This record gives sequence, C-alpha cells and structure tokens, in this order.
Amino acid sequence: MCFGVWRWAQAVLVPSNTVEAQRKGIPIGNNSDFYARWLGTRELLLHRRDPYSAEITRESQIGYYGRSLDPSSPGEPLDVAAFAYPIPVVFVLAPIVCWPFATAQTIFRWILLLSIGSSVPLWMRATGLRSRKMYVIAGMALAISSSPGISSYYKQNPSALVILFLAGAAASVVRRWFALSGFLLALSSIKPQISILFIIFLVLWSAARWPERRRLAWSFCATTAGLLLAAEAVLPHWIPEFVRSARTYGGYSGGEASILRALLPAVPAYLISGVLLLVFLLLCWRWRKAAAGTEAFAGALAWAGALTLVVLPKLSSYNHPLLIPSLLVLIAHRQEIWRAGLLVRAFTRGAFACQVWQWGTASALGLLSLLLPPFRLRFAAGAPQYTLFALPPLTLLAVVAATFAMGNGRRALTVSYSTNPCRTE
Repeated sequence: MCFGVWRWAQAVLVPSNTVEAQRKGIPIGNNSDFYARWLGTRELLLHRRDPYSAEITRESQIGYYGRSLDPSSPGEPLDVAAFAYPIPVVFVLAPIVCWPFATAQTIFRWILLLSIGSSVPLWMRATGLRSRKMYVIAGMALAISSSPGISSYYKQNPSALVILFLAGAAASVVRRWFALSGFLLALSSIKPQISILFIIFLVLWSAARWPERRRLAWSFCATTAGLLLAAEAVLPHWIPEFVRSARTYGGYSGGEASILRALLPAVPAYLISGVLLLVFLLLCWRWRKAAAGTEAFAGALAWAGALTLVVLPKLSSYNHPLLIPSLLVLIAHRQEIWRAGLLVRAFTRGAFACQVWQWGTASALGLLSLLLPPFRLRFAAGAPQYTLFALPPLTLLAVVAATFAMGNGRRALTVSYSTNPCRTE
C-alpha cells in the first residue's frame, strides 16, 4: 500500500497538479513551504536581515513562485510566501541553513517523513497502546504513505516536526522524563496554533500535582524564556513584527477558514468552536490529576489533536498527523465502541472509512499507473483526497461521542494492550 500511494503521488497527482496550475496561469517555482523559513533564517543568522521585511518577502516569492507577486493584479496567488513564523523557529532550522537550498530541502523533506513515522510509536506510548513491533512498523509505513506524508514531502511544511515534538513531549511524560517533556513542549511553540491545546493540558496537568510534576513546568518555562531571550537578541522587538506578519499572512491566505467555518455559517461555526473549546478546558480540569499513560491522559491528547484540526483556520493536510493519537484511542477502544451505541459506531466507522478510502484509492491508482499511461488517470488524480476534510470532524465527533457514551464521561478513552494486540486487558 505504501508503494501504491507513493506511485500515485509521483506518477499521477503531481503531474496532474502541474498541468492544472499551468492551465490556470499560476506561477510555479520551488513551491516549498520550507523556502520562506529557510531564507528568513539564513538571512537573519548570517546577514542580520529582518525576515519579516518586504525585501525578504519579495525574495521568498521569487523562489516560491519563480517571480515576485503584484498585489494590484487580481489574478495573483493569495499566499504571499512570507516568513510568518515566530523568531525561535530559526534556532530549530539553524543547523541546515548553511547548505544551498536544494540540499537543505532534500534533507528537510526526509526529516519530515521521519518525523511522521517516528511520531506513531511515541503517540502509542503516550496513549497507553501496546502492540507487537510488526504492527508498529506497519503503522509507521501507513503514516508516511498518507496524505500528510505526501504533503510534507512535496511541500516541506514544518508541521510534521512540531507534531513530533508534541508526541515526544507526551511520551516523555509517560516515562517520567519531565524535563525533556517540558523542553520538547517549548520547541513545539514555534507553531503555536497547532500546539496550544497540548500545551494548555500538559501545563495544567503538571500544576495539578506540583511536587511530583513541577520539573515539566519549570523546563517548559525555562526553555520558552531562553528561546524568547535569544530571539530578542538576534532580532530586537520582533514580536510586533511577527504579529503584523501573521495577520498579513492570514489575509493573503484568503482568510482561510476552519473546517467548521467551511461547513457552517459564521455564527454557528464560531459558537460551536467556542463550546467545544470550553468542553475541552473543562475536561482538562477534570483529568488534570490523572496519571500519565492512563485513560484520562490519553483522552485529553485525543481531544487536543482532533479539536485543533477542526477549529484551526487552515485546511492543509500536513497538519493531519495530529489525528494519530485520536485514531489510536479509537482503535484501543474498538470493542467498547462497538457496544456503546449506533451513533458512536457510525462516527468511528466514518472516520476510519475516510482514511481507508485515501489509502485504497491512491494504491489502486498507483498500481494502475504501472499498466496504463499515467495521463489517462488524471481525471481521477484527486479521488484519494475526496475524504480529506471529512476526516477531522468525523474523528472529533467519534472522540466526543465515545467520551460521553462510555461511562457518561466518567472515564477517558484508552486501554492498555497486552502482547497480544487482539486482546484488551
């Protein structure tokens, strides 16, 4: 299946997207999300240039699109390819900015794939799921041959690296490596929009039993303070520039909506988002004293990942590895979900059907491309992505329904597996 998915991406999807972009007159350069961050990091650390400046943004556009954009032209792309990240990201990317971009890009895309694959056993550890090594390896292969894996390889967005930091932080808590957990949690803040719910829960969890868990909070605060002070040293007064750049980036992204906002009118979407966030905070408070690796701890991780994707104003698939802890929790409780009622079963089946559709159709198209000229399959090139944006809301609905259907919310979602992955304890 892994081979089929990657064959589909290389032989069918990418050529089809290229033809479509040429037909629409969209400028094509390196099309790498990594380029703006690589360029901004290099220019800041090596030449002391402001990565938020209009000059760096213009140079980034030339690399990303092959030319600079004209804001007055109505047909220009909405994404201005700006730096648009907090300055601490430069310390994460610093080791590879001395290489030419082509070399750094190749290294980074493999780092991202490795991050997605490595996050699977870490999330398993964090959610209390135990299985044989063969199944773990199979899960890693499936993860890197999913839409996030494909997107991360071709777009090189740093999200996969941030999600690895989150998975490492959660798994470190289970191993009681609290200082390491706080350090990784602080590094994940380079993309605060996808890490904020995990940070809220883990910091609250640490404060709930302060004498035992205080090293997590101290490590997080110390690392965050160190990153902020170092960022201020390399670029004084960068925070207002970052806020301004982030707002501009959001505007040029077409005001990209969250999944809820795409499905519903504005008022209901914002109302449901607020209610879901409030419920999440209440559950975090309820589960704050739970031991690491227990059902409640895993339930909070499942909620944080799925809820982030539903309320996040970004529809790109490279953020979808955040669903891994949610899906693992649902797998762990499949027998209880089967007995919990029709609604829980329907949402859970829907979530996994969306993912299976992606793998199955991509594999089929990839294998067909070995028998037929790939251009004949372009009419169906996007078929594996038809369920892409149904997956997060269905997963969240399954997690929410399972939380309150099994024991009326008195317990969270995961169980530990024995060495036999088909039997629960």
